[in-house]
Amino acid sequence: MASRKRSLPDANGKQDGLLPVCKQVKAGDKRHVAALILARGGSKGIPLKNIKMLAGVPLLGWVLRAAADSNMFDSVWVSTDHDEIERVAKSWGAKVHRRSPEVSKDSSTSLETIQEFVRFNPEVDVVCNIQATAPCLHPFHVKEAVEMITLQGFDSVFSVVRRHQFRWQEVKTGSGGLTKPFNLDPTNRPRRQDWDGELCENGSLYFTTRNLIINEGLLQGGKVAYYEMLPEYSVDIDVDIDWPVAEQRVLRYGYFGRATPEVVHLMFCNVSGCLTEGRIFLSASGEEMLSINTRDTTGIRMLQREDVEVILLTSSEDPVAQSLADKLAKRTGCRVVQVGVEPLEVLDLIVMEKKLQWKDVAYMGNDEPDVKCLNVAGLSAVPRDAPVVAINAAKYTCHSLGGRGAMREFAEHILLQKQKAKSQMKQDRIDSSF
Repeated sequence: MASRKRSLPDANGKQDGLLPVCKQVKAGDKRHVAALILARGGSKGIPLKNIKMLAGVPLLGWVLRAAADSNMFDSVWVSTDHDEIERVAKSWGAKVHRRSPEVSKDSSTSLETIQEFVRFNPEVDVVCNIQATAPCLHPFHVKEAVEMITLQGFDSVFSVVRRHQFRWQEVKTGSGGLTKPFNLDPTNRPRRQDWDGELCENGSLYFTTRNLIINEGLLQGGKVAYYEMLPEYSVDIDVDIDWPVAEQRVLRYGYFGRATPEVVHLMFCNVSGCLTEGRIFLSASGEEMLSINTRDTTGIRMLQREDVEVILLTSSEDPVAQSLADKLAKRTGCRVVQVGVEPLEVLDLIVMEKKLQWKDVAYMGNDEPDVKCLNVAGLSAVPRDAPVVAINAAKYTCHSLGGRGAMREFAEHILLQKQKAKSQMKQDRIDSSF
């Protein structure tokens, strides 16, 4: 089971059991539910952390994608004081609330910032504060947590992760460091399987009604419930050392969009700018030449070994790239297809001929003509040096440049998603056997 939801104890110390996930909207609930991501520009631990690229996507983009694809919100907002963060937020389809200097200080609290947002947006009844530093959030997490307020009548819901850690408390004395147990009896240490563990806030989401925020000045109050997330989805990023760990976690457990395929069967790759680095070499005799990286040809073969057909795309306006593609096709067995200014028109026919859907297809492009294909493909990528218009359309931005290993990197990403899907299917079979 992906998550568990329990209410907190009431005033008499009672706590109910596992809460069912509701599937329909309560009749008459017309409240405006807004997602709000707080993204201040003055992060001290990691400068401009909220828009730094994580696994090919701006950190902010991971949660905006999950929020939008949950289909639970009347509006999705980013609260920021920074021009570049505003630009990125709008490119991902979010509205922007420009926060005032009063709530943009190092000492400003999340509650103060959310209160300002609510006062400026009186139509909002439920504020769903999603933390930008929670890149492994999925739409089902958001949906289930929102339904706890809209369907089950809670006033506030926050996310937790269950930890099984024995903790000790420091005792300060003049004679040095002493300690005493905080959450265990050392004479009777329980086994992990005999202990429910502790619920710790994982910082992914805090959902609250307008009434609590404005009238009582609380993010957690009234009828409170927690929403439990599994440890693999509980990622937080505060300092630089967290970044590489978070990146690996996101590649394995992150949400890459609605159309993310279980298995890619076909890949289209634009030769120019993806397998080449954008430079043309001239020989002494005036002959034009292009180079290709052996890491990229290895990436093509990696996909072919996993039964992924790779089709190379060229343009009639680039005869040098066409010549390179023809030679590469002989070495790798790839098919070469010539496309015009609208590649989607040609490639749609190929996808249909192979009785596939675009969700089963990967696409690697590098410029504006590729945007439509980057949008519809189940997995899509661009090299790191691609223009902004292509980067915004792709689901993954490579660390590598075009012609310098970007194809190999994307191939590894595709195969990792395949491995992840196989692991999930295996886990589903195990779960269904109980």
